Amino acid sequence: MTSEADLVTVEGGCHCGAVRFRAEADCEPEMLRCNCSICASSGYLHLFIPHDRFTLLRGEDALTSYRFGSREAEHLFCKICGVKSFYQPRSHPDDWSVHLSCLDDISGLSPKIRDFDGRNWERSAQNL
Repeated sequence: MTSEADLVTVEGGCHCGAVRFRAEADCEPEMLRCNCSICASSGYLHLFIPHDRFTLLRGEDALTSYRFGSREAEHLFCKICGVKSFYQPRSHPDDWSVHLSCLDDISGLSPKIRDFDGRNWERSAQNL
């Protein structure tokens, strides 16, 4: 269980600023670097934030959804600049996955990044 002392407030969003969010992140989060087709092509680094610690500040109307494969994950992109700053992953149904590179400042975080074999999702998900 994470205590409030172990949390840091982070803010971020898309490139053009139409989508902005604030979240309470673990100070030392375990993050994933996935090699699936969409994550590998965008260099996405997954910072998982429980839904109740995430606030969309603006841009709900600027988001567009994309689903593929199992259609369980909902990839949310800014309609204006095309950046996916966060989305609903199938691996963590109670969390948003925030792209570390879309945060304004990561100085309060000491992430531990591990590789995830998203190309073999079903087998790899058993080890989450």
